[in-house]
Amino acid sequence: MTQTAVRDVMTSGPTSIASDAMVVEAARRMMSEDVGSLPVVDGDELVGMVTDRDVVLHVVAKDLDPSKVPVSDVCSETPVTAEADEPLDDALRRMATEQVRRLPVVMDGRLVGILAQADVARTARPESTGRLVEKISE
Repeated sequence: MTQTAVRDVMTSGPTSIASDAMVVEAARRMMSEDVGSLPVVDGDELVGMVTDRDVVLHVVAKDLDPSKVPVSDVCSETPVTAEADEPLDDALRRMATEQVRRLPVVMDGRLVGILAQADVARTARPESTGRLVEKISE
């Protein structure tokens, strides 16, 4: 039996944000997509992740104007990622260890997808999904 690869369950072509976009645009995309984080790209190269928490802590709490702060000023620059061809079990362990709900999926540094809890829930056995959610939420 062949092992399931990340590419088999990931969401292809995820919504992302350019590193030079303003934070207000990132917040609007998170709202419209109903997500709490977005991959940050230069072209299609993954350069970071921006979260709703980044927006709150680095912009709102400092009373900065989100239409004047670039995403590159608030995003993490070393996101936890998965490779498209790696075994899904390895990526799930990384999600649990790092306690992240969404992993950007890359090939040669280029963003090709996102692996989210919802993707896992659609394809995994219920007990596996329950264990993953539990580990991420610890």
